[in-house]
Amino acid sequence: MNTNPNAHPLDPLSLAEMQLACDIVKAAEQLDDYGRFPVTELCEPPKAEVLAYKHGDYFSRRAFVIAIDRTRSQTLEFVVDLREKKVESRKALALQNAPYGQPPVMIEDFMNAERIVKEDAAWREAVKKRGLTEDELERVQVDPFSAGAFDRLNENGRRLVRCVSYYRESLTDNGYAHPIEGVVAVVDLLAHKVIELIDDGRIIPIPRARHNYDTPSLGKPRDTVKPLSISQPEGPSFTIDGWQVSWQNWKFRVGFTPREGLVLHQITWDDGKSAPRPIVYRASVTEMCVPYSDPTTNHYWKSAFDAGEYGLGKLANQLELGCDCLGTIRYFDIPSADDFGNGFTMKNAVCLHEEDYGTLWKHYEFRTGVFEMRRSRRLVISFFATVGNYDYGFYWYFYQDGTIQLECKLTGIIQTSAVADGDSYPWGGMVTENLGGPTHQHFFNARLHMMVDGEKNSVTEHEFVPRAMGAGNPYGNVFDTTRRVLKTEQEAARNASGQTGRFWKVVNPNVKNRVGANPGYKLIINDSPLMLADPDSKVRQRGGFATRHVWVTPYDTTQRYASGDYPNQHAGGDGLPRYIEANRNVENEDIVLWHSFGHTHVCKPEDFPVMPVEYAGFMLKPNNFFYGNPAMDLPGGRDPHSVQDRTDAPEAKSCCHSKQ
Repeated sequence: MNTNPNAHPLDPLSLAEMQLACDIVKAAEQLDDYGRFPVTELCEPPKAEVLAYKHGDYFSRRAFVIAIDRTRSQTLEFVVDLREKKVESRKALALQNAPYGQPPVMIEDFMNAERIVKEDAAWREAVKKRGLTEDELERVQVDPFSAGAFDRLNENGRRLVRCVSYYRESLTDNGYAHPIEGVVAVVDLLAHKVIELIDDGRIIPIPRARHNYDTPSLGKPRDTVKPLSISQPEGPSFTIDGWQVSWQNWKFRVGFTPREGLVLHQITWDDGKSAPRPIVYRASVTEMCVPYSDPTTNHYWKSAFDAGEYGLGKLANQLELGCDCLGTIRYFDIPSADDFGNGFTMKNAVCLHEEDYGTLWKHYEFRTGVFEMRRSRRLVISFFATVGNYDYGFYWYFYQDGTIQLECKLTGIIQTSAVADGDSYPWGGMVTENLGGPTHQHFFNARLHMMVDGEKNSVTEHEFVPRAMGAGNPYGNVFDTTRRVLKTEQEAARNASGQTGRFWKVVNPNVKNRVGANPGYKLIINDSPLMLADPDSKVRQRGGFATRHVWVTPYDTTQRYASGDYPNQHAGGDGLPRYIEANRNVENEDIVLWHSFGHTHVCKPEDFPVMPVEYAGFMLKPNNFFYGNPAMDLPGGRDPHSVQDRTDAPEAKSCCHSKQ
């Protein structure tokens, strides 16, 4: 099926393969027009097959498909053999039974939910009580949210969304400036009806002040911004072969799934001095969770699992040259399948480019006149996903010194709550008159299938501790660095400690470098909260991955997601807390490092109408991996395009030279 001579077992499914997989399922199940396809993706081949693969070898080619047969009330998983053009395996999911769960909410569900809600007589009456006329009802924006799970008999096992509403005076009006408080519609997506209309009786006037962000509404822009050009007249330093990227000493393969979005495979360092050295076999963000700290009707149930309940990849943006990405850009188009099982291409979904990153290393020795410095450059591969009101950017950075970084960018529009004249908002911050923003948290989880210099790795934990004054510390200035190997899964479920500077390294215990240390990579985490919801709360039970910063599990092909396979309406307890119940050995094993990180957001006026980017993320830095600074071989020189904006300045000399 895959006729590309450079094809690789980990290449994403082509458009033709996407279509073939869906067509095979449609034919095998005799699906009618009510069949839907929330997930179609590559079924990644076994790791052993991938590692043994050599260019030109035969390799298996399978697709993983989730299909909803609405006519027969079934949800099914399929593995489709694309070589043999047949269904290899079929599994019917018992989602009507505890602990329940549902496939992700689809784009079609968003459209259907708004129509269903607006046709409901009880909803129309409840909204009119808040001050809207019959004619104005058609200008209401209905936002379907994943319903969560609250063990209610009328909800268990049904495919639901909860819908809140916002008024818009015109098509481009910012509806989040006009929330309709106290009314929530619970919609059964399969039965196409509102099964419950909640009206808590509060009549809070709909805020009418407009807070729009489209260019025509913003007025005259500031005129003090001069052009800033980013130029690579000789082209970029990276090369692309199919889905493989090579840059400086880095190589990796690009993947993409409907749930995770961007996936990076087989990250290796190849300086040409020895065999390529593996670092990470597979890296992705497998889940997000956004719980809200407002107990009122419109908000208490909001706890979006943006990857598992909607799909970060399915909601990827088409990126715009010169806006989302600057410089010399290479975009990746992503083959996909829509809700109806029809293939289509997501244009410009992934962006690849280089950017300057300031000083990499520098020293001026005044005694000898030697002055050397090198500028840092990093490779950026990224995508953006819009999940309802929020927009999330996922940026992987590769540095010339061997560092890997993930930076998540949070922007978009906050959730809002209407506040009556003269009242305050007790569950967050006021962002403007009559509008509050609920305090909430954003949690991400990165899954890092490590492979530092080989398949068998261990995780060590380190802390800085003071040494008591005495014979070994006569001046009281000595402190020690502790080291312990995390041996089992439960021992390796860990939290950060700023007081002791706790950190973790992934090392290969079977190899030593020339100073006798195990080569490794250090996980550097940022200040990051943990989930603050009560242990008995539903969101805490469903988002258990956010209760620890670090988790370590042995590689298991069935354990792909921090929140489990079907977090949408799942009762809880799945994902990482369940994975580690077996308490398996993780010392000198093929391991997966999971890192949970995030941001606690107390809303403020500066966040509205669109919030400036907030950042969250982590780094993996080489630690005993190299013999020395791996960036010493970078060429010096001065950028010929740089100029001084002074007429009296002396002539600029090279910044990288030995002074004579």
